[in-house]
Amino acid sequence: MTYQIHGLSPDRFAPLFAMDETELAAINARRVTATADMGFPCRISLQDARAGEELILLHHVSHDVETPYRSAYAIYVRPGVDAASYRDELPPVFAGRPIALRAFDAVGMLQTARLAGSGEADSAIRDLFADAGISYIDAHNAAHGCFAARIERDGA
Repeated sequence: MTYQIHGLSPDRFAPLFAMDETELAAINARRVTATADMGFPCRISLQDARAGEELILLHHVSHDVETPYRSAYAIYVRPGVDAASYRDELPPVFAGRPIALRAFDAVGMLQTARLAGSGEADSAIRDLFADAGISYIDAHNAAHGCFAARIERDGA
């Protein structure tokens, strides 16, 4: 079973970087500067921002479904980066973090979940997709709970 992981589209977030602090605050977003090389995971590039880089911290609906499992939380995005794309490999933001994997069916109902420690995510993803009823997996950072990325079956 192969899978794909894509970063969020930068087009959705580009207008945020032109907003001033008042405009950002009005939509409950904040401009922040990374204070370390790890801990500020960009959901577009699927890489951690480096210390000194600017990001926007905002509320994001990651699982926009008409089920009790609709989900939203805070995420970081960086300006001027391309959406990442990975096939059968994990993005850098998964490294060194425990990852919660939530496996959903085609209508967005949770079927099962798995906690993957460092180095365990790839095999856990493949195990979850061994079940034909699993349509996609949402990965979250286990400690903070924020959305990391959507993992989809690779139809190629």
